[in-house]
Amino acid sequence: MTLLASSATEHRGLTMTLFGIFVLATLGITVWAGRQNRSAADFYAGGRGFTGFQNGLAISGDYMSAASFLGIAGTIALTGYDGFLYSIGFLVAWLVALLLIAEPLRNSGRFTMADVLAFRMRQRPVRTAAGFSTIVVSIFYLLAQMVGAGTLVALLLGVTGEGAKRWTILAVGALMIIYVVIGGMKGTTWVQIIKAVMLIAGAALMTVMVLAKYHFNPSELLGAAANASGKGAAFLEPGLKYGASDTTKLDFISLGVALVLGTAGLPHILVRFYTVPTAKAARKSVLWAIGIIGVFYLMTLALGFGAAALVGSKEIKAANAAGNTAAPQLAEVLGGGAGTTGGAIMLAVISAVAFATILAVVAGLTLASSASFAHDLYANVIRRGKASEKEEVRSAKWAAVVIGAVSIVLSLYAGKLSTAALVALAFAVAASANLPTLLYSLFWKRFTTAGAVSSVYAGLVSSVVLVAFSPVLSGAKTSLFPDLDFHWFPLENPGLVSIPIGFLAGWIGTLLSRERPDEAKYAELEVRSLTGLGAH
Repeated sequence: MTLLASSATEHRGLTMTLFGIFVLATLGITVWAGRQNRSAADFYAGGRGFTGFQNGLAISGDYMSAASFLGIAGTIALTGYDGFLYSIGFLVAWLVALLLIAEPLRNSGRFTMADVLAFRMRQRPVRTAAGFSTIVVSIFYLLAQMVGAGTLVALLLGVTGEGAKRWTILAVGALMIIYVVIGGMKGTTWVQIIKAVMLIAGAALMTVMVLAKYHFNPSELLGAAANASGKGAAFLEPGLKYGASDTTKLDFISLGVALVLGTAGLPHILVRFYTVPTAKAARKSVLWAIGIIGVFYLMTLALGFGAAALVGSKEIKAANAAGNTAAPQLAEVLGGGAGTTGGAIMLAVISAVAFATILAVVAGLTLASSASFAHDLYANVIRRGKASEKEEVRSAKWAAVVIGAVSIVLSLYAGKLSTAALVALAFAVAASANLPTLLYSLFWKRFTTAGAVSSVYAGLVSSVVLVAFSPVLSGAKTSLFPDLDFHWFPLENPGLVSIPIGFLAGWIGTLLSRERPDEAKYAELEVRSLTGLGAH
């Protein structure tokens, strides 16, 4: 048992009390919000009553996930400069969402991404494809959060067995289902706002404490991190993780492309644009999100390099090989170290923040995927538009239970994988299946139903298949199945191949289709997307 685990075990009461307070507070908010839900618009979009600032905070809470707080800090601590590339990719991606997606999506749709795609195309095939894509992307993302939860609780309770992790994953899964089923979008949004404030405050506190140890001199911090890493100057230069061979360099490019293009295709981010009353508020919420997220990702530099300097890679790897516990370990050291009251308090506070992060994000993901099932698959495909709002909302709640259960089962077997890597895979699937279809639908007059369906399925299938036969699953020490080797695709992230496939399939599918696009519908979509005329 590591010193961190031992200290956590001694002070587990404090940690669990803080976490319990957060859970009880958010459950109270969820119950209150649930009483306000009287229509499908309330359940799916929070009644469209949030301001740009509130939605910006909620988007930040949705986006700054376990991968951001736990995964990126750990990746920077273990791989230096190359780890910070995750932060850059996650932040730059918002420019694509702001400039191309936010306003047109808010103006053109009602509750889900498929509303935009189905506006000028045949409803059933397009909604079926978009619904499946949304659920797959959400489950990939959910896996990352669940893995983070299991790792964190095992650390806090000082338990090395798999039993504690499994019970933790079950508990987090149950809580996320409760948040969605009872609170809907309104409850989930307030949970995300509270979590965003807690996360920024916790990261800011740790950043100031790290910098204070090095006289607020970033150069001194970087030098100490490089010396403690055992890699010397190479720790601060490109190539430690992605420069060993041509394959790893291509993997870096693939990762970068997936991160930059993936945000604009993430279902749980896209649905947030429907929670504000106007397109102007949607733009404003993205601007607020960029500012908040940008500040946070700058702080991950201090967290990652601080962990490298003050905790050390050996201690980090001893607690978790993927580095997912670097931030809590750093918190304990900053508080005074293992066995001290200050260390226990800092560890408890930061771990509670990490838990809040996980719960808020899984609730948003579950809501997005269950809403897509109910609104797209159940109401418009299975019931052919004849379902009442009450039936639709009921099916969304049942879908949340099923999707939550599937995510829990899959998470039990993904514990060895890095949370940052798992999220990067979700970004790749979103960029391959969702983004090409959205952009074609909004900006290409000739785009047809056949093109939309081809784009979604080709991007979805190619990305998932390439991941299945990549080093993520087999053929490497860090693989999910390290003792097996059935991989033939050399890259860990499929984005470099699957994203072009998604765009190409949409183009070819449209050219080969005999369907004539509805030019009047496209003109209406164009006017609505750019002006908001007729928007819900």
